[in-house]
Amino acid sequence: MSEDENAKVLSKDDVLSSILSPDPNRSRDEPAIAANISAQLSHMGLDTWSISVIRRVRDAIGRIKPDRIIEVGGGIGHRSAWIYDLIDQDDWQPTRYDIIENGAKFGVIIHRLMTRYKAESWTKIVVGELNSLLAETNAWKAASKSGIEVGDSPIQPQADVIIVDSNGKNVANAVKQMLPLLAKGGVLFTLEPLVPAGDVDEDDEAGMAVVEGFNSWINLIQSTNETHYIAFNPLFGGTLVAFLEK
Repeated sequence: MSEDENAKVLSKDDVLSSILSPDPNRSRDEPAIAANISAQLSHMGLDTWSISVIRRVRDAIGRIKPDRIIEVGGGIGHRSAWIYDLIDQDDWQPTRYDIIENGAKFGVIIHRLMTRYKAESWTKIVVGELNSLLAETNAWKAASKSGIEVGDSPIQPQADVIIVDSNGKNVANAVKQMLPLLAKGGVLFTLEPLVPAGDVDEDDEAGMAVVEGFNSWINLIQSTNETHYIAFNPLFGGTLVAFLEK
């Protein structure tokens, strides 16, 4: 039985676990362009998801072959380079790939990556703060339903795969905001925030931010448990979490 036929007889919960499993047919080596960006990240003192986590997301996207992708928190394009390499290696191409990044300077770097892969026709680099972009997208959706011609939406209103990369304090809110943009059968990937360790003084702003972020995350998991299948995949460098609507 083919992988597609197996998916038909599996429950959505089983499908989600299957999506998160490693693909033994894909290389474990970091693509050359992504490796160069990784070295640049180190020089700039920036963090990104571990290679183990990104590789697993790459494997999942390779199974799903989504038509529409949204990546929140593009940074300088390290994870995006893995996705572009996957698309370049496989015989498929998304209709649209939105890369959202708050920093305009980083947006310029991602633009160079996009042109290097000749992905200009189907990639949209969106520079801005997520809350504002989502508010504008929701306004666009409301106007479109009323029949008003308002051009293109700031962010595509639905996606088959959504990747949310945000700091621990904001990740729960970002995921909550992005879940309504999942298309039917779509999957959202994110990284679980760090668990607070030890006692934290109320005057410790950084420590309290970690505590508040994790509490918001727990509340998110509890509130979405009735509406979504949620899978946790512990990997080197963090726990990858996937959401699929029930």
